[in-house]
Amino acid sequence: MIMTDKNVAKQNSINRIARSILLACALLTIFVTASIILSLLTNTVSFFRDVSIAEFLFGTQWTPLFADAHYGVLPLIAGTLVVTLTAAFIALPLGLSSAIYLSEYADPRVRKILKPILEVLAGIPSIVYGYFALNIITPILQTLIPSTEIYNAASAGIAMGVMIMPMVCSLSEDALSAVPVAMKHGGYALGATKLEVIRSISLPYAFSGVLSSFVLAVSRAIGETMIVTIAAGARPSLTLNPLSSVQTLTSFIAQASSGDNAHGTTSYYALYAVGMLLFLITLGMNIIAKRIILRRKGAHNS
Repeated sequence: MIMTDKNVAKQNSINRIARSILLACALLTIFVTASIILSLLTNTVSFFRDVSIAEFLFGTQWTPLFADAHYGVLPLIAGTLVVTLTAAFIALPLGLSSAIYLSEYADPRVRKILKPILEVLAGIPSIVYGYFALNIITPILQTLIPSTEIYNAASAGIAMGVMIMPMVCSLSEDALSAVPVAMKHGGYALGATKLEVIRSISLPYAFSGVLSSFVLAVSRAIGETMIVTIAAGARPSLTLNPLSSVQTLTSFIAQASSGDNAHGTTSYYALYAVGMLLFLITLGMNIIAKRIILRRKGAHNS
């Protein structure tokens, strides 16, 4: 079909409109991100006018809503670390193992059934996981380990691990399915077993996708609010014991935001300081993961 000048002009106009819409969407994303960072930054600066950075980062007492206020964030960091590590211990190996099974071993008919079932778990509201942790997981832990407290980091971490496992599984399975079949056949031609092909060819080739799924899942665990608010407790304590009650960075924000926290006070600005710390933690994780991926690509290219 021969394109007339009129058709060419119409097509160019459509392309310009589409380009403008896409540019506007990209600029809107940048604007929203910059606005969030600016809001966090300005209020965090106000917080550090009253509290020193050293006290905030290295203090061991977190009582911002008490008359005798202390702003040492280490107890919140410890609680977040325990819950996140518990969730990662559950989600990462199970999610990756499920992805390997679905991409390498499962029959196509079985894959069509199992993958949607796993992805349904990601659609369950996090508040449901919170009550599941409190009413199901915690009694089981108390039966096995009587010293387990009613609100504890372990039950919240286990529930969170179940919640983020489908994310690890789905993204890792997509990365493994993208491995060229010719590379696998080359491994089989050299006499490698399926397990050896997975370990030596598929996983190294899909490394960036698998690592991305890990980072996204752990970032999701760090930023989760409802599960830890319901099941982990609200006692900021500097402990790494998963069977005790803890308070995480996000659960403090949820607790303080719903209470009587006067605008302009130091305890009010503490919300933004904690939010900025969360932002920097997840940003740091993404930067480290990106550097690992780039270094690995550079090593392969050389």
